Amino acid sequence: MNKMKMDCPICQEQNCMEYITRSEEIPYFGEILETILLCSSCGYRHSDVICLDQKEPVKYTITIDSNKLDARVVKSQSATLSIPELGLKVEPGPKSIGYVSNVEGVLERFENAVKSALKMFEEDQAQENAKMILKEIEKIRLGDRKVYLILEDPLGHSVINHHTVAKRRLKSEEIEQLKTGYTTLSPEEIDY
Repeated sequence: MNKMKMDCPICQEQNCMEYITRSEEIPYFGEILETILLCSSCGYRHSDVICLDQKEPVKYTITIDSNKLDARVVKSQSATLSIPELGLKVEPGPKSIGYVSNVEGVLERFENAVKSALKMFEEDQAQENAKMILKEIEKIRLGDRKVYLILEDPLGHSVINHHTVAKRRLKSEEIEQLKTGYTTLSPEEIDY
């Protein structure tokens, strides 16, 4: 673990921000680097976790039914989750986080995102689509509808753990189409 003091970029107080970094080995993710910023003056707090290991690019597919709601899902910050039959997809962005849940928890996250969209978009078509998706999610929970949950991770830190899951290596063309959540610049893009 490394610690150092620095000025707070929020409240501008000097030498009140503690910057802590540590690495740790975590199951499924491998070696991670955790960074924490804590300001003793204004209370600002920020933390982030970065996976340091890169593994084989992977794609998991599971048919969701009421008997698989407890299947373990480990989603890294670089993973894309989708339910194609419902047009639902979560792609990583710069503030993407990893989490450990189960299929039911993933459904709940999608459900909460759709409910947020209901509040944001007032158009009749958007409202109708969102309400239809919420009904379909409920059918999945009750076992009245089966859909695929697809998890794709170009850095290989994610997993769906269930004896019925299909797992394979991502193809190069598939990897090129996926976002990782990380911003990278090639030398040609940098204006020196």
